[in-house]
Amino acid sequence: MKAGVKLPDVTFRTRVRDESVGGPNPFRWEDKTTADYFAGKRVVLFSLPGAFTPTCSTYQLPGFEKGFADFQAEGIDAIYCMSVNDSFVMNKWAESQNLKNVDVIPDGSGEFTRRIGMLVAKDNLGFGNRSWRYAAIVDNGVVEAWFEEPGLCDNHGEDPYGVSSPETVLEHLKTAKAEVAA
Repeated sequence: MKAGVKLPDVTFRTRVRDESVGGPNPFRWEDKTTADYFAGKRVVLFSLPGAFTPTCSTYQLPGFEKGFADFQAEGIDAIYCMSVNDSFVMNKWAESQNLKNVDVIPDGSGEFTRRIGMLVAKDNLGFGNRSWRYAAIVDNGVVEAWFEEPGLCDNHGEDPYGVSSPETVLEHLKTAKAEVAA
């Protein structure tokens, strides 16, 4: 993936709260497409190996959540966290992280992740196929900037983190804005 590439058209199976459903689990299925998330917006998308995992839950997701206002100040409309996890897992993770600013996207089958070339085997950790860690600035469905962790490969022995951090993405936005102003 690289700047200038249009995101693939994918349908995501999501679960959304709907009080009209009633009962102890008032959620219903709702299909959302790539266009639903990205059309007409400038967003940050970041993806990670798995919900509830240490780096993702301790640094990356909380950093984007806490920095939301800073991203808005740089022209970002929304921040999305994607993982090759189902909607049930993603919703529970969002709840456990008390998310108010970052929306989660469940790529349950890994279709989106596969189509952008970021699907890797994590069998060495017992995960199966998951996303390689990356972030992107996406404008109206087209990648504006791409931040991929080094070493993309199946069953990587480590979990690199830094290139796709909220700090790195925000610094890029600020630098790009300063260059345009100059």
